[in-house]
Amino acid sequence: MQVFSELSQLLFPTRCYGCNAIGISICSNCRREWHPHYYLTHIGGLRVNSAVLYSPTASKIILAAKERGLKGADELIIDAIVHVLSRANFDKYNVRLVPIPSSAINRRRRGRSFIPDICDEISERTSIPVIPALRILRRVKDQSTLSAPARTKNMHGAFGIAQKIYPRGDLILIDDVVTTGATVCEAARALNSHGFAVLGSVTACVAQPLR
Repeated sequence: MQVFSELSQLLFPTRCYGCNAIGISICSNCRREWHPHYYLTHIGGLRVNSAVLYSPTASKIILAAKERGLKGADELIIDAIVHVLSRANFDKYNVRLVPIPSSAINRRRRGRSFIPDICDEISERTSIPVIPALRILRRVKDQSTLSAPARTKNMHGAFGIAQKIYPRGDLILIDDVVTTGATVCEAARALNSHGFAVLGSVTACVAQPLR
């Protein structure tokens, strides 16, 4: 077994998710950029709690998890969100996690629902229940090249409440990164418009300043 492992490393060496250097899954240089802290941002009245400042390294780690399905990158994101949940002082609330859903196209392409799957792992570690309360009502454009106003317009009316789901408690939206806040604010609006209480959002990364 050891021989097989050594041969596998020769053929498929472990590379850093952030800089692609051969060695370990995250090198010491990239670890300095992906080191969970606690950042509080208010976007349109929504409280957003985050762990890591969004950077080129953070972007590569998120893509390694989201697009390549690398378990080690998933773990970095899960650890970051769990860290924030422990720091955000939610103890007095009846917290429930609400994942930002994946579109049907992305679910098929990736073979999974990225944030909902991440939320299931977070729930196992924290014992905080997950409520898949949101659904996507229509197709939206890729947000990566859109300006902040265009992102807000793109996401308006994109979320609805999942059928036969009646979320109770204080809801925390979970996403990987917040750059303009368009997605989490629209998700909060959809939930609030149906009378559900959104306490805030928790993300692994936050862009500062917001774009």
